[in-house]
Amino acid sequence: PGPLRRVEAGALPAHPTTGTISSASCHPQQFQYTLDNNVLTLEQRKFYEENGFLVIKNLVPDADIQRFRNEFEKICRKEVKPLGLVVMRDVTISKSEYAPSEKMTTKVQDFQEDKELFRYCTLPEILKYVECFTGPNIMAMHTMLINKPPDSGKKTSRHPLHQDLHYFPFRPSNLIVCAWTAMEHIDRNNGCLVVLPGTHKGSLKPHDYPKWEGGVNKMFHGIQDYEENNARVHLVMEKGDTVFFHPLLIHGSGQNKTQGFRKAISCHFASADCHYIDVKGTSQENIEKEVVGIAKKFHGAENSTDLKDIWMFRARLVKGERTNL
Repeated sequence: PGPLRRVEAGALPAHPTTGTISSASCHPQQFQYTLDNNVLTLEQRKFYEENGFLVIKNLVPDADIQRFRNEFEKICRKEVKPLGLVVMRDVTISKSEYAPSEKMTTKVQDFQEDKELFRYCTLPEILKYVECFTGPNIMAMHTMLINKPPDSGKKTSRHPLHQDLHYFPFRPSNLIVCAWTAMEHIDRNNGCLVVLPGTHKGSLKPHDYPKWEGGVNKMFHGIQDYEENNARVHLVMEKGDTVFFHPLLIHGSGQNKTQGFRKAISCHFASADCHYIDVKGTSQENIEKEVVGIAKKFHGAENSTDLKDIWMFRARLVKGERTNL
């Protein structure tokens, strides 16, 4: 496949509370969303099984976070230009408003060719936990460093509630997981992730652009018919805290009401045993048309290009053996 890229436009305790586990619950049980490898405690496994997410505190060292921040700033200043990297702005930020800097950049994604940022996807402390969900053969599928800007007043810094599987033409969903690491203190003031616990047990819902008056960023699709009364958990996180979550978990993020830029780095991982699917005729067809259309516009992609081609080009083996993906 050619060099194609998608342009796209994340309270209750966020981690298991400590407590005694009854002896009955210690008996072997059927786990659907986690694998046996002695990394997660029984309590952590049960929390993820029930809720679809798990926060591991203080997982990524400050030194690594600082290196990612330094590299991001170099990209913003155009001192480095990794192949295939997509740099995005908020819909309300005009091209002439700022000189090249982090103030113009709301997200960089597909940084698999940037050795410094891609280190995140190979950190042993990250892969140790990823393996609990994907198994030992691990592919890094989609990378992002998110720089949520101070909201302009039009609330465009929000990310609508969505399921990440909407973007992914590969299955099974239970062998896919996102690792999302806070690069600083994140709370409701600067737009922390909000999750709807337990929604990973449901199906993939139709997505489209929300009808927001202030505008919506490119590719920021949202669920049209989620249950309004679902309990929401706002993930207050410190620098280095990492949340792992299922691709069917409904989540989003609020607007950034501060004057700073809220940073996080993430990667979606999948088992190398996953397989690609054809999304034509499904609820994902709208995102395929948009992604392929943009790829053709910006990269001169061939007419036969589909979502699978684009994702195959992004995928990188980070542990174990490559099989299907």
